[in-house]
This record gives sequence, structure tokens and C-alpha cells, in this order.
Amino acid sequence: MPEITKSRIAILSTNGFEQSELEVPRDKLKEAGAEVHVISPDGETITGWSGKNWGNDVTVDKGLKDISASDYDALVLPGGQINPDILRTKPEAVEFVKAMYNAGKVVAAICHGPWLLIEAGIAKGRKMTSYPSIRTDVENAGATWHDEPVIADQGLVTSRNPDDLDAFSAKIIEEIEEGRHDRAAA
Repeated sequence: MPEITKSRIAILSTNGFEQSELEVPRDKLKEAGAEVHVISPDGETITGWSGKNWGNDVTVDKGLKDISASDYDALVLPGGQINPDILRTKPEAVEFVKAMYNAGKVVAAICHGPWLLIEAGIAKGRKMTSYPSIRTDVENAGATWHDEPVIADQGLVTSRNPDDLDAFSAKIIEEIEEGRHDRAAA
């Protein structure tokens, strides 16, 4: 089983991410000893959303063109309404999500982040949760939706909102330490 201290984790995001949904998992995974990279489509600094206003900038480590699924053990997809809505329109972002999933890596999405799972074709047949406003999207994609703080289904981790960040972060660590997850490809 892989140790969290030997794992590499990608957080894929763009402007408009929910501030805490990027920063809390990033910090908790780093505290646990993982190497964490923030990835954006173009490799440029991104700006969060906090409350009703733009939040803080986050430095990006790499652009999508500079990475591959083989570089990482897990992928984290922060929510917010803007961030995943933009990312699901970028074929390279959707392909990276799909590649991570198809390689049996841990893929974790919170809040509106499951929109990317839907776009990548990975929701069908899975147990998932999300922000309540996208429940219908999740169910229409073929997943079974549950109103729980965190759901793990064969290395696919989903969570509802910032109140669930501790459970979300802990489950990501647990799933990474379980190792590769064999599942049907998307």
C-alpha cells in the first residue's frame, strides 16, 4: 500500500474555485506529508471565490500541458460554481480527469466539482454526493446520490460543501493509502 508521505497529488483548478475547497485539502495533504501540486489549464496564478466576492490568489505549480496521469497518485477537484463550470468546457481538463480515473488513481471532487466527473463519463453506476443544487445532474449522469459528508466508491471520493472538508481530506488520505483502485474505465 502506498504511504501518503510518498504520494504526489494534483489539484486541478482555475479561477473561481471555492477558496476553502482548494486551500484546506492542499494544506491537510501537505501536512500529512504528500507532495501537492496546484495545476491550472495554462499554468498561471488563479483566483478563488470567497463568500460573495473574489478571494485570494493561489500560485500554480504547473499547467495541464506539463503533466500526465502517470505523474500523480491522486487528483483533487475543488468546487465553487465558476471553477468546475469552466474546466468542464476544456477538453484537456476532462481528458486528465478521465486518465486519472482510468489509471485507477484516487479522484476526489467536492461541491460542484462532480460536474467534471459527469463530463468525463465517470459518474454512471457510482455512489456519489455533491452540492445539493447539482444532485439532479449527478443522478441524470447515472450515479446514486447520497446526502452524506463524504462518499468513497472504489477510489472515487465526493463531498458536499466546505463544512465537510475535514472528512473529505481524511478520506482522500485513506483512499490513497489503499492503493490502486480497479474499476471499469470511463
